[in-house]
Amino acid sequence: MANQCGIPDQQFLWDVFQRVDKDRSGHISADELQIALSNGTWSAFNPETIRLMIGMFDRENKGTVSFQDFGALWKYVTDWQNCFRSFDRDNSGNIDKDELKTALTSFGYRLSDHLIGVLLRKFDRFGRGTILFDDFIQCCIVLYVSISILH
Repeated sequence: MANQCGIPDQQFLWDVFQRVDKDRSGHISADELQIALSNGTWSAFNPETIRLMIGMFDRENKGTVSFQDFGALWKYVTDWQNCFRSFDRDNSGNIDKDELKTALTSFGYRLSDHLIGVLLRKFDRFGRGTILFDDFIQCCIVLYVSISILH
């Protein structure tokens, strides 16, 4: 059950948090989060994406996420998952060049086809001409941060 902000209730989050917090430290490490998340394939979630997300939600600067921050992290990943699915028009489980261009254009970026191709090659870990869910998150974070620095 979710509240009005889209964050599930505390008991649900606590249950998930406890399953992810394998060492019972009260914090989720990058390794624990990587094991818990799925990119829709049998491959591991991209460690760099995990590192970026932990950094975004680690208010204690410990390299981990506490339960207090876990709800926001959960919502963040869920929102990205819904976003990814909306642009994965063919339900292939990955984003191709046209889908990436559509996504980035809808986010307000006006990028050349060449730059879209560069992003696709940079975030295509397996050389298939497509981007998986976790790499899509990383691509969007890196693009956002890069554009923010330029402004």
